[in-house]
Amino acid sequence: MTIQIEAIKAFSDNYIWAVHDGRHCVIVDPGESSGTLAFLDRHQLRLAGLLLTHHHHDHVGGVDEIRALHPAPAWGPDDPRMPRSLRLVGEGDSVAIDELDLAFSVLETPGHTTSHIAFHGHGLLFCGDTLFSAGCGRLFEGTPAQMQDSIDKFAALPDSTRVYCAHEYTESNCSFARKVEPENPALAERCEQVAELRKHDRVTLPSTIGAEKSFNPFMRTRDRAVISAAQRREPGRADSPSAVFGVIRRWKDAG
Repeated sequence: MTIQIEAIKAFSDNYIWAVHDGRHCVIVDPGESSGTLAFLDRHQLRLAGLLLTHHHHDHVGGVDEIRALHPAPAWGPDDPRMPRSLRLVGEGDSVAIDELDLAFSVLETPGHTTSHIAFHGHGLLFCGDTLFSAGCGRLFEGTPAQMQDSIDKFAALPDSTRVYCAHEYTESNCSFARKVEPENPALAERCEQVAELRKHDRVTLPSTIGAEKSFNPFMRTRDRAVISAAQRREPGRADSPSAVFGVIRRWKDAG
């Protein structure tokens, strides 16, 4: 059976990603346990492992209960705020899921948190809260320069890479992105698509790296239109990609 990827909804807007072949399953960022346990039981799947991107409770809150009932390895960043008994991984490490014949490379992506990581392989990117469709994560701990570097790592991946973000923020992100680039036709098309999907309560993910590079302002900090918008917003403070990023992020944070 081919690999399937399904979203398990959690809280108000989280997605816990389940990667499975009908027999074995890898779970990404289980912030709560009940939905994941129900999914494993409903599909009669054996848990092969957990991939954890960062320490926030809405990403790891279900880990201990899930592992108590389904003992399996868990991989995550070296951070004392993470659940215990992890296999610690960082930049350049590889995570092998033998049961599914999968292997993911680890990317260190500080910005949202200082120890945030992402998992990439087989044309898939599980990016936690670093990148969202048409947006990016808040800078709770890192700097604009760190987040710019992290997003640049994603931009260097093949355009066909499918992006599995951890939240359903796309509609609100599109609304903000249109303030930055009101004349961007790719963004206008994405906004229309997202509005139709959300009208029917459908998931707007995955996106792709190529698509995000065409309409996500946080991946377009070297584009003339985004630079101009940042310069108008904060004159004299948009003189580098990371500075542009910082202006755009502060703009979004201001509501």
